[in-house]
Amino acid sequence: MLILSRKENQKIRIGNDIVLNIISISENNVRIGIEADKTVKIYREEVYNSIKEHNKNATDKVKEQFPYNLKNLKINKIEKNAEKK
Repeated sequence: MLILSRKENQKIRIGNDIVLNIISISENNVRIGIEADKTVKIYREEVYNSIKEHNKNATDKVKEQFPYNLKNLKINKIEKNAEKK
């Protein structure tokens, strides 16, 4: 992990496309502005973890249903007599 010290109104650049602006610093709070392309997804950690958990639960439900869906899958079978016609 890289640890940097910054003061208000200073910036941190990540690659060519992302800039972190230190907006304000108080006793227990740092406000950060993020400049990035709209395609870059930016989440607070707790929101990201919630999304990840939701996706995992959705995937687990699909996995549970897969054997049932597979059993009920009907495959068209070509009978040997039909091939001869």
